[in-house]
Amino acid sequence: MPQSSRPYIALVTGASRGAGKGIALALGATGATVYVTGRSQTEGDAPLPGTIHATAAEITRLGGRGIALACDHADDAQVEAAFARIRDDEGRLDVLVNNATVLHDELIRPAPFWEKPLDMVNILNVGLRSAYVASWHAARLMAAQRDGLIAFTSSFGASCYMHGAAYGAQKAGVDKFAKDMAVDLRPFGVAAVSIWMGMLQTERTARVIAEHPEQYVGFSELAESPQFTGRLVDALYRDPQRAQKSGLVLVGAELAREYGITDIDGRQPPSHREQLGGPVQAHPAIVA
Repeated sequence: MPQSSRPYIALVTGASRGAGKGIALALGATGATVYVTGRSQTEGDAPLPGTIHATAAEITRLGGRGIALACDHADDAQVEAAFARIRDDEGRLDVLVNNATVLHDELIRPAPFWEKPLDMVNILNVGLRSAYVASWHAARLMAAQRDGLIAFTSSFGASCYMHGAAYGAQKAGVDKFAKDMAVDLRPFGVAAVSIWMGMLQTERTARVIAEHPEQYVGFSELAESPQFTGRLVDALYRDPQRAQKSGLVLVGAELAREYGITDIDGRQPPSHREQLGGPVQAHPAIVA
């Protein structure tokens, strides 16, 4: 069971900006040591602002310990090296948040999948496959210490049509990872969950809203900050009953109500279950 008074060691993948950055900041604000991975090391490396070093520095300013690890999650050797660094420096890993992915600029363009670029499929490499690889490394550390939490960032796109087949398959895939990895991890006191996030206030959405403001009227009243999911991950790790949630696909807004957590502006973000559907949980059958 987690030691709630002990600052924990976390890794958030894909944390230069967006959801990963916000999650990492929220964990860092609790005093945790947070390793952040990503490819962006200097401004201008990507079309959107943000770097792993800026995220790490902000974590430290918030009272945690931020450590940047340059890592391309499409390269298994770089991922292995990142986990080796954490093992050598800390001797343990308590929380892994699998967030690294590829979001193509044409992802939200309304069009059938065959009219979008074929490289949209890269989300299944960095986003699905890379989450398996990171979880494999994390599980070896966590099983040995008999404690830990692996969380996947997901969305309602795992169930309803959202942005097309590649995006949906990636989200459905990480949900299944949480369900199945939980079975293997249960004897070792390690939990795995997938968290459905709502609409997010990120650098990417800010750019889209600036370009098409008429399409996003009322967005800010419904959207979540990226830090919101980080608050949920922290609460899950500290929950002495977290084993009961292992293997579940959780709607973040609903979990927040259960834990009494609000967003950084004090709002309670809405669940979109009624409009977009809810997650299907794993069947209890186990075929070894």
